[in-house]
Amino acid sequence: MSTATLATPSRAHAPSGRIRNVIRLQYVNRSTFIWIPLMVLGAAWVLTIVIFALLSGNGITEVKTGGGSQAPMWYFFAVGLQAMTLTFPFSQALSITRREFFLGTVASAALASAGLAVVFMLLGLVEKATNGYGINGYFAYMPWLWQSGPAAAALTSFTVAMFAFTVGFWGATLFKRFGMPILMLILVGLAAVLVGIIAIITLSHSWVAVGNWFTQTGSLGLTLWLLALTAVMTAGSYLTLRGMRA
Repeated sequence: MSTATLATPSRAHAPSGRIRNVIRLQYVNRSTFIWIPLMVLGAAWVLTIVIFALLSGNGITEVKTGGGSQAPMWYFFAVGLQAMTLTFPFSQALSITRREFFLGTVASAALASAGLAVVFMLLGLVEKATNGYGINGYFAYMPWLWQSGPAAAALTSFTVAMFAFTVGFWGATLFKRFGMPILMLILVGLAAVLVGIIAIITLSHSWVAVGNWFTQTGSLGLTLWLLALTAVMTAGSYLTLRGMRA
């Protein structure tokens, strides 16, 4: 794809067309959004299944689960960083507005996250149908995450990936707008708030109540809460981007 192809739409073109151009711009390097997440997923899957097979070969017949399926989701933190730091300056040279860049970039992440969620769901269905590949080993299928069905499990995968992407994207936006000192102050402030919350829960002896809330809310409820938090953070990243210089 040439630069001229990306730069042809003018302000007179429909906003949806310009947003599609941003998606195309982000996907010029398909490895960032597609191939690397799939490679991370594939490598994690192979390593996990090899470990499960070794355990099964040594007479361990109990259910075996691992957290390797989360690896490509958290990789989207790096995707968010790259989508902002590597592409935003180039987009400004193509006269793409901040709003168009933001919407196209979020749409790019949503497409990649949705694709990953589908792969995650299909893997879980295979594992469920084959009794954990015949060795009682589960990489993607975890009963607690799947208690509301495969679609809910896919939504969890999508949400975690988008949350990680938003954290990376907003962090990079804050860095480019305010610089490292302000970003560090924000991070320290967030850490202080987290420590304060932990202290309040500990001093009020409320850990049992917190655990009960997580249990009663369930995986789908927690996913919806995380999705709402991601939406708020996405709005915050747009407000930060809107006032930033290229």
